[in-house]
Parts: sequence; C-alpha cells; structure tokens
Amino acid sequence: MKIAAIQQHSLIDYPGLISCVIFTYGCNFRCWYCHNHWLVLPSAGCKQIDTDSVFNFLAERVGWLDGVVISGGEPTLHPDLPTFIKQIKQFGFRVKLDTNGTNPKMVEHLIDASLVDYVAMDIKALPTAGNYSKVIGVADSDIIELVKKSIAVLQKSQIEYQFRITWPSDKPKSEIDEIEQVLNGCKLHVNELTLENGILADYLTF
Repeated sequence: MKIAAIQQHSLIDYPGLISCVIFTYGCNFRCWYCHNHWLVLPSAGCKQIDTDSVFNFLAERVGWLDGVVISGGEPTLHPDLPTFIKQIKQFGFRVKLDTNGTNPKMVEHLIDASLVDYVAMDIKALPTAGNYSKVIGVADSDIIELVKKSIAVLQKSQIEYQFRITWPSDKPKSEIDEIEQVLNGCKLHVNELTLENGILADYLTF
C-alpha cells in the first residue's frame, strides 16, 4: 500500500462513528476540482507512511475509535488492499471505503469477504459517454461500464453504502434527478462547489 497520510480523528467521514482516515496515493482520474490533488500524481521521493506505523497507530486507538476510512486518491488501485484491510479488521474496527467505482471486481471482493462495512462511491456525472470525461479529465469509454457495474454491486449488497457527487453551484439541479434515475431512485449526497463569478478559486490543471 502506498499510504500518504493519516487523519487521526474524524467525526464526519464515517457516518455515525468516530473514525480515522487513511489516504492512499494514486488515482486514475484527473478531476478539475479535486481537493486531494496532491495524492493523484505523487512525485518521486514523496513521503510514504509504512504499514507498520499505521498498525501501531491503530493499536493505540483501540477503544477510542470506532472505524477506519480508507480514502485517496483511489484505494482500489492497490492490489494489496484486501490484505491491508484484513489486518485493520484484526483490531476490531469497522471499515469504510471511499471509491470512484472503477474497480467493481475489487469492490465486490471486499464486500463478499466481509472486509468493508460501508462504501461511499463518488458519481462524477450522468454515467453516459462524454459526460464523465468532462469531469474526470480522461477518456470515459470503458469507465462508464465499470462505474455502472460498481453501482449494481453496491445495490445488490447487504452493506451500508452511499452515492455522492460534487456539484458546481451554477449547474442545473435537474441533472441530479437524471443521475438518481440511473441509481434506481437512490438519493445522491450532494457536495456543492461554491463558485465566484462562475470560477472555482482552486481550479486545477494536471
């Protein structure tokens, strides 16, 4: 696992639980509004936290924390994610995964193996060709089907899950209704981007 940072305490990242947040390096998207852009393309020699340090930290937090959130970046890019979570589970913590939904096989495996208790999946736009690429900054021809498969995996599962979206304040809310139809009526959790004169102050370029 390429671990970039640990937020030692959070009251908001795992609904209803006191948690810590583990941030992983690397992402297959280039979203222009990304608030964790420093994780997307880690520079050579970037600081990493070794897994032993993570487990030592968690051992000290048993009884103080309820859950662990694994975020990024995109955690499912790491093939050793299941092994990493198994070790976290040994401490008795509940585990929440934040994902963009582009690795449905990994998500399904984690659910089937009872390694995750909650999944928050980011929906970037209406999942049709062309819409996604405008947001994620990469071609979306294959990604659309992967995202749809992840949606289906979550909706047939028995775990807690949430679909969420980041939405510019000047964009019509009617489009959210269209996305919720694709989600079979499931409500989106909307994080609104506040724009000044139609421009986001922290606009990113990759």
